[in-house]
Amino acid sequence: MSKQLPFSGLWAVILGGSSGFGLAAVEKLAANGMNIAVLYREPSAQAKKANETFTGLAIKNNVKILAYNLNVLDNASRGSFIKEFNTADKKGKVKLLLHSVARGNLKPLIADDEQALLTTEDIQMTSYAMANSLLDWTRDILAAKLFHEDGRIIGLTSEGVNKHWDAYAAVAIAKASLQSLTTYMAVEFAPYGLKTNLIQAGITNTAALQKIPGSDKLVEIAQTRNPLKRMTMPQDVANVIYLLCTDEAAWINGSLIHVDGGEHCR
Repeated sequence: MSKQLPFSGLWAVILGGSSGFGLAAVEKLAANGMNIAVLYREPSAQAKKANETFTGLAIKNNVKILAYNLNVLDNASRGSFIKEFNTADKKGKVKLLLHSVARGNLKPLIADDEQALLTTEDIQMTSYAMANSLLDWTRDILAAKLFHEDGRIIGLTSEGVNKHWDAYAAVAIAKASLQSLTTYMAVEFAPYGLKTNLIQAGITNTAALQKIPGSDKLVEIAQTRNPLKRMTMPQDVANVIYLLCTDEAAWINGSLIHVDGGEHCR
């Protein structure tokens, strides 16, 4: 008789799951029996490749993986997804909402070329994409009665909140907002059985990192600074996302969890 996997019958909704931390989470959770709705925004060629990956993972792990190539920041798209996803067999089954959206403006605060400057509109867009959109998604999934009675909400932040990275101001502002939002969500959504936490990953060589000016220098520093003598990998973060979804993690709420091998200590 085969042993039941820990997350069999449950669902995750992953916002931004076509690469990096989101994709690693899809792989880890699917391997442990969780069904997944993965939402992302990619051009057709990349979307086709992502769908092939998800199909393969679903077959390999005997789970359902529903892929949606849509704008997760658009109210109408969010409403359309929830209407389609909201079926009787999914009621009360969403164990995890993972916010892994990497969309923001990478511009300096001051430069000779005014066209290259970060604007308040850039900051507002980035803040909604990488922070405040989590609140809208949480509220709508909760209103649809889709969350599990012991659900998890997880966001992602970075060390760039507290240290200067070139052209990272808009994202840093968004991530700082996300940290405060996590605190308030942890308190105000707790009566609904939801635990809200934030993961601060070490510097990880993802596609999102490579878009940051000077990212090669960040990679070089991380490789020498980390006490464990290697960079953080997406799988390291996915492992902790998995841990936070277990029953044993039910008392972790409102926490900022460093997943970096001790990199933040130096």
